[in-house]
Order: sequence, then C-alpha cells, then structure tokens
Amino acid sequence: MMLPLRRLESAESSDATTLLVLPRIIEGIPLFRRAGREMKRIVAVVDDDESVRESLPDLLGEIGFKARAFASAKEFLAYDRIADAQCLILDISMPGMSGPELQCELIRRGHLIPTIFMTARSKDSIPADLLQQGAVECLFKPFSGAVLRAALNAALN
Repeated sequence: MMLPLRRLESAESSDATTLLVLPRIIEGIPLFRRAGREMKRIVAVVDDDESVRESLPDLLGEIGFKARAFASAKEFLAYDRIADAQCLILDISMPGMSGPELQCELIRRGHLIPTIFMTARSKDSIPADLLQQGAVECLFKPFSGAVLRAALNAALN
C-alpha cells in the first residue's frame, strides 16, 4: 500500500524550509514521522467550561492525540501557532465569540481547519446550517470516547 507524502511548512525556522512527512496509521489514528520521531496530531479544544478544558485533553491523549485547550475564541485567535492545529473541537455557545463565529473568522483568515462542534444543548438548538458551513460533526455532551474517535477519524481522513 502506497501512502502519500505530506508537505509541511516549518514553523521552527525563519526560512521557508519544507519538510516531507510520511503518514502512518496506528489504531486508526494518523501520526506523522519527522526526523525519526512520531508527531501526534494536535487538536485544539475551545470551550468556556473549565471542566471540559481539563477533561477533554486527557481523553484525547488517551486515544493518541496531543491537545491544547483554550478558554475562549479570543484566546485561540491570539495563539501564535494556529496553523499547528490539525483539528478544532469547538463549543457552540461561548461568551463573546461563539464556536460558529470562530470558525467563520478562521476561514476569513485563511485557516481551513477541520472542525468538530460540541454542545450541551438539545439538537433543536444547533444552527441548521452548521454542518453545511464545513463542520465535520456536532457532538452532544456528554459523549463517549468512541464517538469522539469516530468524529476525529472523519475530520482527519
């Protein structure tokens, strides 16, 4: 089976170094190899609920992902390594900028990152066009690790 090479721009140097990395699948989770090391895919979690910001990265770590949590859309937009995020998991309802508004702002800035939304509200309360605007999935809290893994596989494959 021939796996495609993926080109990554180096953020570690000031020149325009391009690295080629070979994707590898372990238990359904794509990893990348760079300079002999495996790099876990980075998932950014944006949620105003502190318990979610503490527990979801742990769950992501258990299923093979590296996670970075943010308390708000504003905090994520201020992050200087947005391009490192391979996937976003966004709460729909947050004070200030909502998850869908953050997704639109990222697209406006040229960041096309696969997005999974989550909400503690009912299915009837989510915007009808959420998935049509590019979201991969909308998860309803609480959700299982299996449901999360399936959404991540859909987002990253």
